[in-house]
Amino acid sequence: MKKILIPILFLTYISAAELEIGSGMPGMNYKLKDISGNTTTLADVKGNKGTLVIFSCNTCPWVIRWEDRYVSIADKYTPKGIGVIAVNSNAGRFDGDDSLEKMVKHAKKNDYNFPYAQDPRSQLASKFGATKTPHIYLFDSKGKLVYRGAIDDNAYKPKKVKKTYLFDAINALGSSKTINIAETKARGCSIKFPK
Repeated sequence: MKKILIPILFLTYISAAELEIGSGMPGMNYKLKDISGNTTTLADVKGNKGTLVIFSCNTCPWVIRWEDRYVSIADKYTPKGIGVIAVNSNAGRFDGDDSLEKMVKHAKKNDYNFPYAQDPRSQLASKFGATKTPHIYLFDSKGKLVYRGAIDDNAYKPKKVKKTYLFDAINALGSSKTINIAETKARGCSIKFPK
């Protein structure tokens, strides 16, 4: 009985720690290692109309299927005042597939048009309660969380997407409308926290 109870309590703790809708943006001044060779913070990328934080990585199949949509979102909404950043919190793999050097190559290969940075010791992911790659967090102009979860309802078949959660949330934010779906389940690979 004890062997079953412990994992259940652990899973409850993880889900309870996720950032709630309406919460302020945590860790805004954490220094992140950017692929440009400099450090950046969420405060640096914060947009005057809102900010999109994407917990991502280099190799997760879900990320690979969805990341062209990251680029489309940044291309469309950055000029409209939405700050965008992808954060790699896979600290357990920073000496391998998610090294800064490999992140630079990955971003170049996939035409990233937004900052891509490492999260030392996964501390930003821990503050957000992020557990997946990708895991999406959209904040309004005041830094309050208005949407979290998945980009849309079909990572693998873009032409069959029926629910464009993130696009809808950003569009509602831009027109001061109510965001009808503010929370969805993040789907992807688990973040590799340091041991």
